[in-house]
Amino acid sequence: MLQPSLVKNDSKAKILIWTVSIIVFVAVVILSKVKLVLKLPFNVHVFATINAVINSMVSVLLVAGLITAKGKNYAVHKKIMLSAILLSVLFLLSYICHHVLAGETKYGDIDHDGVLSINETAMAGSRRIFYYILLLTHIPLAAIILPFILFTAYRALTGEYEKHRKLVRITWPVWFFVAVSGVVVYLMISPYYN
Repeated sequence: MLQPSLVKNDSKAKILIWTVSIIVFVAVVILSKVKLVLKLPFNVHVFATINAVINSMVSVLLVAGLITAKGKNYAVHKKIMLSAILLSVLFLLSYICHHVLAGETKYGDIDHDGVLSINETAMAGSRRIFYYILLLTHIPLAAIILPFILFTAYRALTGEYEKHRKLVRITWPVWFFVAVSGVVVYLMISPYYN
């Protein structure tokens, strides 16, 4: 096992983790209601593409992290997981930029008028139902995963490996699902970007 990187201080850690998690959640909720109309020299949907690339990278890192942990290569595991957390921070920034600059895109909205006609709904077919079911699982899990990630990392960084392992049983599959489903959501919605 690795030596702890942080001094254990649960009361400060809880305050910090919950404060960061709540601020991020509130910021995402508030900023999802804001749309800036700016003339930019690039297509703002590039942020959605960046998000999908980052989520793909996080997915790969999560698998690599799992493999290295099971192989007891803890030094590499730590670097991989900290990289996944750093990429997730970059994802969050890009996600906010995309939603503030692009606004909402409706699945099936071919003419980009913000309203689904009967024809557009029919053309989207059952894929639209699958998309919204996926989205309805992805969004709440994405909203709740941050404190789990931070507490899981905290337990590892303070050398509380048994508590870390218990949290990983919840955190890893949810984080992996959020990352992979984020890519699938992007692939499904991107044809409707204007």
